[in-house]
Amino acid sequence: MLDQTIADFVIPATGGVTFKLFAARGKSLVIYFYPKDNTPGCTTESQQFRDLYVDFKKADCEVVGISRDSIESHEKFKAKFNLPFALLADSEETVCEQFGVIKLKNLYGKQVRGIERSTFVLDRDGILRGEWRGVKADGHAQEVLQFVQSLTT
Repeated sequence: MLDQTIADFVIPATGGVTFKLFAARGKSLVIYFYPKDNTPGCTTESQQFRDLYVDFKKADCEVVGISRDSIESHEKFKAKFNLPFALLADSEETVCEQFGVIKLKNLYGKQVRGIERSTFVLDRDGILRGEWRGVKADGHAQEVLQFVQSLTT
């Protein structure tokens, strides 16, 4: 997928809007996939993207988060942690499948399907320039920001 144009997708987003990938062209885009709203790792990751959001904007980059949670869950999560960016609801796993982030995980000794914490950076033309899979939440947003800043220098 690296260095390839990502196919358009349309998905429900917080704020009562629909997110269209092609409409986001013209600036870089960070798409971070996370397993579940209000869980420790996902909260840490989202808060760190929030705390660096101004720096992403200065680098002419937008940030969106995606999980399988409902819009209602996303709205509560977004409000609780004052997230300034959209959260996208992929309850049917369409976008998750497109990016290959659905994996089998062990949960209390049982195999379950879940989202592997992953982040993708698209340039202003919609071409995939950066990819991180199976990431650790803490410190990841800073690493992604440094990569985004390297694209604009």
